[in-house]
Amino acid sequence: MIYSDKVISHFKKPHNQGVLKNASTVGEVGNPSCGDVMKIYLKIENNIIKDVKFETLGCAAAIAVSSVLTDMVKGKSIDDALKITRKQIVDDLGGLPEPKIHCSMLGIEALHEAIKKYEKK
Repeated sequence: MIYSDKVISHFKKPHNQGVLKNASTVGEVGNPSCGDVMKIYLKIENNIIKDVKFETLGCAAAIAVSSVLTDMVKGKSIDDALKITRKQIVDDLGGLPEPKIHCSMLGIEALHEAIKKYEKK
């Protein structure tokens, strides 16, 4: 499988990886077919995502997607973060091999899960 230089870069040196203490909310999703699991931590103040971290157990694509997604949402309003699409993530990474496109959905699903939990509070 061939990955873009940007995917490799985010896989080798992921941005925003780790646990966010005092997170406002946490979203966790998994894909039973591939075994990938993604957890995203959000620190939200006045409906703005002030900080974000992730933990991902998965392939290079899943880790790269997590890294890019956290870069994309940091500093955005909740509404703007919810508008981020799978296509935007894949495009930002310079593409993903077709069998790995589902990894980009895990990022979106974890983000939406975290925001849904936050809004229920």
